[in-house]
Amino acid sequence: MGQGAAGSSRCLHLDTFSGMAGNMFLGALLDAGLSRRALLEPLEGLGVPFRLRVSKVTRGALAARYVSVQVPKAARTAHRHYGEIRRILTRARLAAPVRERSQAIFAALAEAEAKVHGIPVEKVHFHEVGAVDAIVDIVGAAVALDVLQIERVTAAPPALGHGEVETAHGRLPLPAPATLELLRGIPTVPAHSAWETVTPTGAAILRCVVGEFCPLPAMTPEAIGHGAGRDRQGPLPNVLRVIVGRAAGLAADRVLVLECNLDDLVPEHFDHVMQRLLEEGALDVSLQHVATKKNRPGFLLRVVARPEGRARLAGLLFTETSTLGVRLAEWDRMVLPREVRRVETPYGKIRVKWAWRPDGRTSVSAEYDDCKRAARRAGASLGEVIRVAEETARGEGQG
Repeated sequence: MGQGAAGSSRCLHLDTFSGMAGNMFLGALLDAGLSRRALLEPLEGLGVPFRLRVSKVTRGALAARYVSVQVPKAARTAHRHYGEIRRILTRARLAAPVRERSQAIFAALAEAEAKVHGIPVEKVHFHEVGAVDAIVDIVGAAVALDVLQIERVTAAPPALGHGEVETAHGRLPLPAPATLELLRGIPTVPAHSAWETVTPTGAAILRCVVGEFCPLPAMTPEAIGHGAGRDRQGPLPNVLRVIVGRAAGLAADRVLVLECNLDDLVPEHFDHVMQRLLEEGALDVSLQHVATKKNRPGFLLRVVARPEGRARLAGLLFTETSTLGVRLAEWDRMVLPREVRRVETPYGKIRVKWAWRPDGRTSVSAEYDDCKRAARRAGASLGEVIRVAEETARGEGQG
């Protein structure tokens, strides 16, 4: 795939005219240019025996990629409980964003299954090969979004089939109860097909990665891929179409905001709290002076993060501060297109962040930690290192 124009963000649109399943998502992104090796290397760190088979097929008039997960008979078990899958994800050698997104998708899937079956989440289990299928599909989806550096995901309202499906729990109506629970609050359209168009795994991925359900948004397409489901007769080919491209201008996403009031925080301890929060995935951490109840002076601690970091960051606030409660909300956010590059300076390579503003201006900001280390090595002033790095960056931008 091409790198696209400077000042644009990478986005992904899912055209779900025939629904969505985990293997369709992987097949479509592989068809759009995702490297098979880049996908498989992180999956091998799961410690789960499987073989990923990718084949070229046709569905109706469309060529597509079909992905199937094969599990050796000796490695099959009757079922895997959700707790076991959580432990697999915790131990796996995965990048932090991939682990977080995988855990969030699996949590959504397990919570939906628990609700429709009336059991605690801890008792949810996934049957036989289906458990490995779900692990590979979900972690593979998180890996693909990370490898392709997708910043925004949109999707058409998924098309839902009707009829019945045979499951480990017996015959159930379509859409499957867990699928429908996961799609609560999400716009859908009828598929006019008597088969399962959206699987629970596909619905969980949609719920956790899609920022907006809408027609194809304004973007410059760079790659198009088709991921195949089973070969079925229907009004449209059983494929998921994906469009990978660039969206210029302002981008939008959703962030989680966590807040708590502290009236006994030792200010010098805040450095440690901030560092721990940033290490665990916080996007921003701030501290404000406030007057708390009974006119006690205190602090408002605010953390901005990705929504999937909810449980981990709230737990960290309870561990590292004295707060007895954490307020949580999701906010819409508008962000400028930005890009981080390394520039070569007399003080060594330094990371600089470029940002493109709506009026066409470009701003540059040298990475503080890089400049601080370079200044110490060279015995130069921090201000001089920052000035040189940013002037170098501006010069490269004009070249």
